Amino acid sequence: MKGSADNRRPLRLAAALAASVLLVSIVGHAQRGRSRGYELPLATPESFDGAFNFCRVVFRQAVNGDGGNWSVDYPRADQNLSIRLSELTKTPISLTSRGEPNHLLLRLTDPELFRCPFIMMTEVGSIYLDERETSQLRDYLLKGGFLWVDDFWGEYAWAIWDSQIRKVLPSGTYPYQDLPLDHPIFHQVFTVSRVPQIPSIGAWMSLRGGTSERVDSKVPHIRALTDDRGRIMVLISHNTDFGDSFEEEATNHEYFLKFSVQGYAFGINALVHAMTH
Repeated sequence: MKGSADNRRPLRLAAALAASVLLVSIVGHAQRGRSRGYELPLATPESFDGAFNFCRVVFRQAVNGDGGNWSVDYPRADQNLSIRLSELTKTPISLTSRGEPNHLLLRLTDPELFRCPFIMMTEVGSIYLDERETSQLRDYLLKGGFLWVDDFWGEYAWAIWDSQIRKVLPSGTYPYQDLPLDHPIFHQVFTVSRVPQIPSIGAWMSLRGGTSERVDSKVPHIRALTDDRGRIMVLISHNTDFGDSFEEEATNHEYFLKFSVQGYAFGINALVHAMTH
């Protein structure tokens, strides 16, 4: 922490989140499962109104993949992080006619990809990208796009992810970087003083307070792939699950205090950094 003002920031964040957690709980439970059994509501040109949209990528799974699929934490993580962004910053967010966050789904081959300055993928230890997806994702990233990948654990899941992203950004030109704690993304809005390891709420309960979901996932990492000017193109949170800290904020008060507050601090930083760099 930089000083007394920064030391108060996490407390103010916790108070702001706690004040509205009941409302989000009501909205989240009403929305839970709404897309199950229905055709996916993919983004269209009419989905965009100039305000912030949380854009989640729908991807196929590799036959040898590890973990869940693109829909893990959907839709509550997308809704809740959008709400918190509007509450904790001055960022206008896109709303539906019902006044709910206008979060979007899209495929990498959709032209609407280029309307999203920020996209999210979860459980990328199971991802498979074909040639067309690879080409369009490369174009998106090199033209200024920002991808955050989250919630994959252990070395096997890392190897699957690495095998696919290296089709997009070759290792010789785009090496991984472990972001140091003095990087601006850790201080964009809130001061984040360590890389948090956030387990899924189910893992946390079964581990009786533990945080590492795999034998080989004890150390969490915040890594990046950057362009030749140092701009983050791909933000990688490995051995941690920020998505559950957003999705499950209203499920368990202890989990909220222990993981959601720090999850939102970094999540808001990441969104603001993506939209300003």
